[in-house]
Amino acid sequence: MRTRATITTTALLLAALTACSSGSSSDTATASPASDTGTPAAEPTVSVPAEHKGDDLAAAVAVYTAAYFAADVDTGYGMLSARCTKQIDKAMYRGILEQAAKDYGPDHPATDVHAEVAGGLGRATYKVKGLPKLDQTKQPWALEGGAWKYDAC
Repeated sequence: MRTRATITTTALLLAALTACSSGSSSDTATASPASDTGTPAAEPTVSVPAEHKGDDLAAAVAVYTAAYFAADVDTGYGMLSARCTKQIDKAMYRGILEQAAKDYGPDHPATDVHAEVAGGLGRATYKVKGLPKLDQTKQPWALEGGAWKYDAC
């Protein structure tokens, strides 16, 4: 029974890891309201501190992916968003990471990481070295407490 539960939870987390989000993109054009002179007014911008732009998210992706395949439960679980920790408790997460370590081993870093940031939300697209079936496209991340958190649960 325990083996079956581990397999089920592993499948659930791997599905979450490999899930692609098809949410709305910031590429959608929006019309700017016209000013009194008839010319478009400047659109407001969200100010994101430099440390929370794409490079910071790319670094978080690298750390999370390394922790995941190394079965580093403390690091990986600490990088889950609050929403994800409500869905996955630490014991379940431990079983998932231990199974992933057995199945794949630790040497699968994130490569070719591209991060898009809009305010406190991020999307990461990257490859998993040696495991193309786990490559990610627009994986959701959330900025919580000044740190990027994995939010693809």
